[in-house]
Amino acid sequence: MRLFVGIAFPDDIRARLAMLQAGIPGARWIRAENLHLTLRFIGEVDGGQARDIDAALDAVKAPSFALAFSGLGCFDRKGRVHTIWAGIGKSEPLMRLQAKVETALVRAGLAPEGRKFLPHAALARMKNGLAHGHKIGAYLEANNLFAAGPFEVGRFTLFRSHLGGAGAHYEAIAEYPLAA
Repeated sequence: MRLFVGIAFPDDIRARLAMLQAGIPGARWIRAENLHLTLRFIGEVDGGQARDIDAALDAVKAPSFALAFSGLGCFDRKGRVHTIWAGIGKSEPLMRLQAKVETALVRAGLAPEGRKFLPHAALARMKNGLAHGHKIGAYLEANNLFAAGPFEVGRFTLFRSHLGGAGAHYEAIAEYPLAA
């Protein structure tokens, strides 16, 4: 099974994010029900590893906190945009939670994450970012003042990703409450 750890957004925040999803030809917009903040991508694991991961995440203790969105951006490889995202404003509690999740997963036997954590919600994937570079730039400029929230984060979630022809579907398989 293919797993990741994330934070699900409230319906009103997902609706605000979904309103940004237009204006770039060729973009594959993420379905509103799939919008989330990834704390750590895990990948393919077997049932035994999944149980170890669940136990490790269940031991993570952290306080609840508020998050807010601030601005848009993109990820690129060699000048080709592959992901457009909405950024999360600075949050020390979020950074501490992510570090605790990472530590728990390494203790459960996963290799450490090699990439630096940049809190965001992916809005779209691009097949050919270079071909639409001017449209992507105009889109980011037109929406760069986007803000939403704050909203309360009271739990984080272990998700299973089901890949299919119509795109991924995410299933929450365990939730871990944060202290009030």
